[in-house]
Amino acid sequence: MRLLSGTNEFFGLDIGTTAVRVVQLRGVGPMKSLVKYAYVPLTATVALSDAKSDQESLGKVISELLKQADITIKDVSVGIPSQKVFTTVVDVDRLSKDELNKSINYQADSLIPTPINDSKIDWVLLGDSPKDKTKLEILLSSVTNSFVEQRLNLLESIGLNVIAFEPDNLAVTRALIANDSTLPEMVIDMASRSTDLVIIMNGAPRLTRAIPTGTESIVKAAAQNLNIDNKQAQQFVFKFGMAKDKLEGQVYQAILSTVDLLTSEIEKSIKFFQARYTDAKLDRIIVTGGASVLPEFPLYIANKFGLNVEIGNAWRNVAFAPERQNELLAISNHFGVAVGLAERSV
Repeated sequence: MRLLSGTNEFFGLDIGTTAVRVVQLRGVGPMKSLVKYAYVPLTATVALSDAKSDQESLGKVISELLKQADITIKDVSVGIPSQKVFTTVVDVDRLSKDELNKSINYQADSLIPTPINDSKIDWVLLGDSPKDKTKLEILLSSVTNSFVEQRLNLLESIGLNVIAFEPDNLAVTRALIANDSTLPEMVIDMASRSTDLVIIMNGAPRLTRAIPTGTESIVKAAAQNLNIDNKQAQQFVFKFGMAKDKLEGQVYQAILSTVDLLTSEIEKSIKFFQARYTDAKLDRIIVTGGASVLPEFPLYIANKFGLNVEIGNAWRNVAFAPERQNELLAISNHFGVAVGLAERSV
């Protein structure tokens, strides 16, 4: 969702539920150079609250982070939590661009879950429909005006100029997928409260979903089923995870049903994709966020779906000094959204 364009110097801003992250890159073309990155922890209360006092606190956190990171530019590309965005792939009549724009705005009321007058809508043409060659395929996104305006007001109040809003799940996919990739790949980004699923093909998203199961749900299952407190459950989950041979498989058994809620949604998504794109075959799954650090989870996914699974590298399309590799890879699973936002062509 682009508000204006024509700038080269901007940074990516990811306002998550547990942290705020910023990334500034420089250069043009597919490989940009890292200039700066930084993050600061955030409480979910502040991150998710609409209260004026919490919005002011969030503004102060962002301002202080930019000051500490010495980011002085004001233009910013901002992520929108995937749960706040409705995104779908639809087939439309083959029309000229102007006619298509009018047609989509007319049809959008029956396609998006919120009233059209209360929503910002954006779309991109993907190409011919795989189901009906007389139609075109588009990716349609919508977000409520109230959310965008609230975030815009917050960032303008601290002197920033928002040049683009983009759903988190599309930003993280840009960071994790190779620039020249054409084969279908799925990205699984597990956050604290939800998991984003995206299938991308020929450089464009073909399926996006936000599943309301994240690391918090898995930790909660461990706490309840093992009868331990939340802090200990978190330690157990991220130390033993899906390993059947650790602690006699107790942690594995405690979290299995919750993990399988997520894997069943992954399976539905793969089946939906394969049914629509019958000539395409999913090539691999890339995991990031909690999905990349939950022990044995990537292997569990690989075995369940018979696909190659790789740990995502948010910096794969970014140039940086070789001696910084260990430092950057250690935080890669937290920075996919911010890097993807900074990699935008605006």
